[in-house]
Amino acid sequence: MQIVLASTSRYRQEIIARLGLPFSAEPPVCDETPLTGETALETAVRLARTKAQSLADKHPDALIIGSDQVALLDGRQIGKPGSYENGVEMLKWMSGRTVVFHSALALYNSHSGKLRECVGITKVTLRQLTEAQIRNYLTREPDALFCAGSAKSEGLGGALLEKVESDDPNALIGVPLFQLISMLAGEGVEVLR
Repeated sequence: MQIVLASTSRYRQEIIARLGLPFSAEPPVCDETPLTGETALETAVRLARTKAQSLADKHPDALIIGSDQVALLDGRQIGKPGSYENGVEMLKWMSGRTVVFHSALALYNSHSGKLRECVGITKVTLRQLTEAQIRNYLTREPDALFCAGSAKSEGLGGALLEKVESDDPNALIGVPLFQLISMLAGEGVEVLR
């Protein structure tokens, strides 16, 4: 079966490429706005599922991977800042604190209609940061404005972090890869064949 990643994120594409399986990547059709009363975990799972299923009509005989990440601090969801000043304010608020990242993964078999889902939880403790350090980081790492909480760990964002707790280090970048390998095996796709 064809494997399709419902994402334009180059970081997610790089993670999936590590498996050595042929796949294509396409933009999903998905409104990423959280619903009223939805928890961070519920938002992440719903968006991953929606992204995967959004490409089913275009790929009726495929395994479609959807993924989404929502960060949480003080009971408040942290999205992508979208602007430099929003990024500064987010990182000032997160400085010296532990943020929980919910990285949801959905694998949708568009032929059988079978849906497999999981969530990788990553706890990230940020260093105590000065405003000057935050501004320097965002100036040097402008792509961080498109990451949850501006925390782009795979780049210069590693300098923001004091500690990371996770069962899968790939989850923080956006794809719980260890669980994806098990999901693919459940659909008959063996990575180490």
